[in-house]
Amino acid sequence: MMNLPIRPRRNRKSAAMRALMRETELSAAHLIYPMFVQEGEENTAIESLPGCTRWCVNDIAAECESLYALGIHCVDLFAVVPEEKKDAAGTEAWNPQGVVPRAIAAIKKRVPDMLVMTDVALDPFNTYGQDGIVREYEGGAYEILNDETVEALCRQALCHARAGADIISPSDMMDGRVAAIRAALDAEGFTHVSILSYTAKYASAFYGPFRGALGSAPKFGDKKTYQMDPANRREALREAAADAAEGADMLMVKPATLYLDVIAELRASTHLPIAAYHVSGEYLMLKAAAASGWLDERSCMLEALLSIRRAGADMILTYAAPQVAQWLAEES
Repeated sequence: MMNLPIRPRRNRKSAAMRALMRETELSAAHLIYPMFVQEGEENTAIESLPGCTRWCVNDIAAECESLYALGIHCVDLFAVVPEEKKDAAGTEAWNPQGVVPRAIAAIKKRVPDMLVMTDVALDPFNTYGQDGIVREYEGGAYEILNDETVEALCRQALCHARAGADIISPSDMMDGRVAAIRAALDAEGFTHVSILSYTAKYASAFYGPFRGALGSAPKFGDKKTYQMDPANRREALREAAADAAEGADMLMVKPATLYLDVIAELRASTHLPIAAYHVSGEYLMLKAAAASGWLDERSCMLEALLSIRRAGADMILTYAAPQVAQWLAEES
């Protein structure tokens, strides 16, 4: 017999003991479900995101009622915009009769307590697939205009707030947009509308399935002049300090599992709530591996999301939210 006064296994000796010692929890209340809403009367399955749907306005509210019953109390809306409604300035983004404002109103009418978050960015709405307004130069050069884009984002944010959005979530990564949106909302009396800022949105290669779902891939170039360099961690702290000073209510890190160190850094540096986006590529890798029989989808998805919570995220946006909420209910 070994003489070991310290035996950590004593704290793992039974399910009840492990539950007593557990440091991190994952529940449906921590989940936000990204939802795609489109024109027309039909819903369509998304090939690039198995298990996800492009919802029509008529059906998205009923789906939200089911989600609420599962314990998911926040959804994030993304617009699928037909090509004929896109233009260089993305003016459809602030059309009060657009698909997002109509979806907001439908959800709030049917499920008043559901928190409705909306994506604020121009890439689904402009002809370039860029998050900002584009200036083209002779010879094929281009520039993403910061200040002009921020003005457009304020119009979009106000459009969503007027429709009943609870949370505005600018995902564009333009400088100064949090302060401008906060001022625009407050000036119209929307002081109660929250801002969840994409604070550390990286120029990741893992967004492909999402862009396929939305039809918003860049028509030229990339997004590296506004999304962050994946090599940088300290830069996220600078962005977080700026967003907090400008009035953000919550901060976002995107992607999630590949940037757990960034989540942990922000958790240690701010008292604001932190969201993490378990992006389409992260989701699809697990779905594809599970479909091939190499991984157990349920245990791996739960472990991945738990790791995001363990790193310090208060809330997680994930396409797996309905499945995960059901699995957690079965375990309780």
